[in-house]
Amino acid sequence: MRIALASDHAGFEYKTLLSEFLAGQGHEVVDFGTNSNESVDYPDFIGPAARAVAAGECERGIVLGGSGNGEAMAANRVRGVRCALCWSVETAQLARSHNDANMISLGERLLAPDLARAIVTTWLDTPFEGGRHIRRIEKLDTPAGS
Repeated sequence: MRIALASDHAGFEYKTLLSEFLAGQGHEVVDFGTNSNESVDYPDFIGPAARAVAAGECERGIVLGGSGNGEAMAANRVRGVRCALCWSVETAQLARSHNDANMISLGERLLAPDLARAIVTTWLDTPFEGGRHIRRIEKLDTPAGS
């Protein structure tokens, strides 16, 4: 699978860790930066990764920051992206099975490395259930107030 990866400075260490982990699992990683722990503005890196997922250039995307909140918000500004903030294996499983999340956001300051890897593995391995959830996702794609 082709996976977009992006972070700000506070997520750089785990971006590096996950890049190696995913490549070891046979995935193709497209790294959108940042490339150090020097302070940067996360939208500059998350936006291009989210646009690559929305355009189908990458099948999925993972974004990282200190908490993951701002990164999820930035990714979700891109039409066609459903980025879930995940903090447990269960949130990752539900993000895929119920929400068909094509991106996830992780907070490096809030997760142990083994948990971050477990969240990513669960999210990648969990299929979308479809059914009643399709209607809800279609509503997400309808502009508010329409």
